[in-house]
Amino acid sequence: MHYSVQTNHLHLIVEARSGVDLSCGIKAIAARVARAANRVFGRRGSVLDDRTHVRVLKTLREVRHAIAYVLLNSRRHAAKLGRRIDVGGRVDPASSGRWFDGWRRGTAVDRVLLTAMEDPPAVARARSWLLSVGWRRVGLVDPCEVPGTMR
Repeated sequence: MHYSVQTNHLHLIVEARSGVDLSCGIKAIAARVARAANRVFGRRGSVLDDRTHVRVLKTLREVRHAIAYVLLNSRRHAAKLGRRIDVGGRVDPASSGRWFDGWRRGTAVDRVLLTAMEDPPAVARARSWLLSVGWRRVGLVDPCEVPGTMR
């Protein structure tokens, strides 16, 4: 699975056997996020406003684009705001990118991955062929990409 934490939203790629399983999983994630955020900010109450956008990914290309979108979302937001984007392709520390094994090699990402091997993964391995292997047929993810800018 994959995630990215932004200043005011989260992006998640998850697998579920059914809509009920997905709903229960999202509720569990929301509760964990709320507990952690409330602890950090010394407050109580709900944190997420129960808005979720679900999209079922069916093709290799959709999965590959979704992975790039989630893991490189901070680059997308920086580009939209006209901020300077790191050309070294650093992995967003607020994402699951450090445990992702689908990066195109030969970039600064290699250093990050070496240190991540020491940490236990914070995400579960994908179970489906589409999310674990299939999407790679479309091409590995370049950490220098800015999602949504290439068509």
